[in-house]
Amino acid sequence: MVYLDRDGTLNFDPGYLNQPEQLRLLPGAGQAVARLNRAGFKTVVLSNQSGLARGLITQDQLEAIHQRLRELLSEDSARLDGIFICPHHPDDGCACRKPAPGLVHRAQRELGVSADNAIVIGDKASDMELARNVGALAVFVRSGNVPEEEQARMAERGLAPDYVARDLTGAVRWILEMNKSELGGSVVGSYRRDGTDELAT
Repeated sequence: MVYLDRDGTLNFDPGYLNQPEQLRLLPGAGQAVARLNRAGFKTVVLSNQSGLARGLITQDQLEAIHQRLRELLSEDSARLDGIFICPHHPDDGCACRKPAPGLVHRAQRELGVSADNAIVIGDKASDMELARNVGALAVFVRSGNVPEEEQARMAERGLAPDYVARDLTGAVRWILEMNKSELGGSVVGSYRRDGTDELAT
């Protein structure tokens, strides 16, 4: 199972995205998801959407945005197995706002998958902390708005990604290379824990 962040990982992050026409995929994102699909990985999006609690976006607007996301991905023959969001305010103390593990647990229940061999890909320190909290591999992508700030936060929190990639294309390339090297074994297996995409510098 591959858990993807949304803004800054799949699509450009404009701040609070509240209209479907604002959504634009990052270069290569659709093809990267399609490669995961073809390789047999279930692929889901996990996203904090506190704009719902703040009154910055409605549920109907959010659903329209996610329909647009699926449509754009389908242009590259890519699909998502699910989209799971946390609608709560950061101060609510809920169990589903990343880096809490609630969204991962919900996805596992609804899709009938185990916790084994999970991978989290995202552009935020909270995504890397989520990976640590659920025992998943952590892949950081530098395609968000402030990658240096996020990497500084990771250092402050003692978070060491298993791999750092320039973007989702680089992240998926690494995942598939490591999966292939296992010759049919565990997806997690012997993944290097200090990898860095040569294009990420």
